[in-house]
Amino acid sequence: MSKPATVTPFLWFDIDLTEMVAFYAGIFADLKVHNVNSFQASFELGGQRFLAGNFGPYYTFNEAISLFVSCGNQDEVDYYWNALLADGGEPGRCGWLKDKHGISWQVVPHALGEALSNPDRDAADYAQQAMMGMSKIIIADLTQK
Repeated sequence: MSKPATVTPFLWFDIDLTEMVAFYAGIFADLKVHNVNSFQASFELGGQRFLAGNFGPYYTFNEAISLFVSCGNQDEVDYYWNALLADGGEPGRCGWLKDKHGISWQVVPHALGEALSNPDRDAADYAQQAMMGMSKIIIADLTQK
């Protein structure tokens, strides 16, 4: 092997890809479009390149693959949660949701990882139980009052 392989996620859709790219560009300020038309798209999001094709209804997305949005505070969680659910998305559990295109996302604050890895096992267990009862993650509810 002379050159390392590149790995690029390829997303299969059954929609006009110009609409899909416009939806995500309206949410993520760092989305860079390389090319897009109704049948194919190439873009970068968070420094990761993606390819997409409009190939019909033969395959659909499921939760086996999700995109992880790491958030610094509750305002970011609220923004991405609401934006990704817009126009027909479905909330899930523990910070997961499915957007209107069927893509699964995890919208997770840094504070969740910190709470779950707390060396105080009672506090960490509390955070885990709190998370299990949430749809959108609420940072203030991860710690005992």
